[in-house]
Amino acid sequence: MVISCRHFSGYRPCGKNSFCNESCPQKSTPSTYLLIVHLGAIGAVVRATSILKSMKRKYPGSHITWVTDAPSDQLLRHHPWIDRVLTTKSEDMLTLSALEFDAAFVIDKSLKAAGVLQQTRTTQVFGFRAEAKSGAIVPATPAAEELWQLGLDNHRKFFVNQKPETQLMVEALELGPFERDEYSLAMTLAEEAEARRRHNEWREDKELVLGINTGCSAMIPYKKLTVRFQREIIQTIQNELNVSIVILGGHEDTERNQQIAAGLPVIVSSTSSGLRDGLVSVAACDLVLTGDSLGMHMAIALKKHVVAWFGPTCAQEIDLYERGEKVLSAAPCAPCWKRLCDKQTLCYDQVSLADIIGALKRGFVQCHYQVQVHDLPMFSSKPPFSEICS
Repeated sequence: MVISCRHFSGYRPCGKNSFCNESCPQKSTPSTYLLIVHLGAIGAVVRATSILKSMKRKYPGSHITWVTDAPSDQLLRHHPWIDRVLTTKSEDMLTLSALEFDAAFVIDKSLKAAGVLQQTRTTQVFGFRAEAKSGAIVPATPAAEELWQLGLDNHRKFFVNQKPETQLMVEALELGPFERDEYSLAMTLAEEAEARRRHNEWREDKELVLGINTGCSAMIPYKKLTVRFQREIIQTIQNELNVSIVILGGHEDTERNQQIAAGLPVIVSSTSSGLRDGLVSVAACDLVLTGDSLGMHMAIALKKHVVAWFGPTCAQEIDLYERGEKVLSAAPCAPCWKRLCDKQTLCYDQVSLADIIGALKRGFVQCHYQVQVHDLPMFSSKPPFSEICS
């Protein structure tokens, strides 16, 4: 028996081979055991997958456990770089209490994340921790000071900082020189096949598929454009580009998406089939128009051409990796990160239709060039896991 193998559980066959001994070709013995604690917003969890490659560079052969809140765990499943995904449910916390790690990386600045850390044993902590008596969140090491300070100083966060969040995380977690690694989500072969099927069905006789992600979480409702404005965008685009338009969104967007689509020749994707199905729908698009939301992070992870508009949140914190454009609200008070606003004219009312249409047209040209000249299917999302998956 190879008890140290990453695939060995001790209570059932691993499924990699019909026998278990030292000669097994699938044997993989981890050099270090690492814990990631990132519970926060689902989109932020998707963005944090960008640290995995730098983690594998610094800790080759590592075994990675990721703790997150449900339903974010659904998007982390099937990832070959993540050996174990746990949630904050009580049964998973019992599992965590049986484990020990060489290092923990706490990305959330929250007491809940600090509490998760208390459920296990670890040699070293990077990122953030909590003062035991006061409950104050503080940097676990000096490297996290910059990211910590940004949360305490609005001017510095909104106007001074120019680093994307991906870079801030790598530096705060001491994962080596920042190499601008991309987000990393894994799709199963069945999901990739379904994405291709949807792409072909949705495209029909059009040149490309444009996905319009209409919503956002309820936390900052000003990150979504009005129904009226989104209908105006659709009508303008349909008059100027030969694209098939698909309305994207989550369960909270169901009624609103029907209002946006009413009477227009568009396709409304399912909003009630779960996160994995939503990921497949984004993968089936060639380019995506979106606010700063989970849909935006999914599109970035799937290497789509993204046109993202920003109002209350910080555009400089997002990296589109040269596949898209950012359209900023003209609101003089943006960004603000406010959950409630008393302005008569809101930031989403100050987004230029001409700017959005112009960005979409440029994106159409780039996507069309890639598909026609390079024959690159824009819905292919499989990352080069084999490079550093040892």
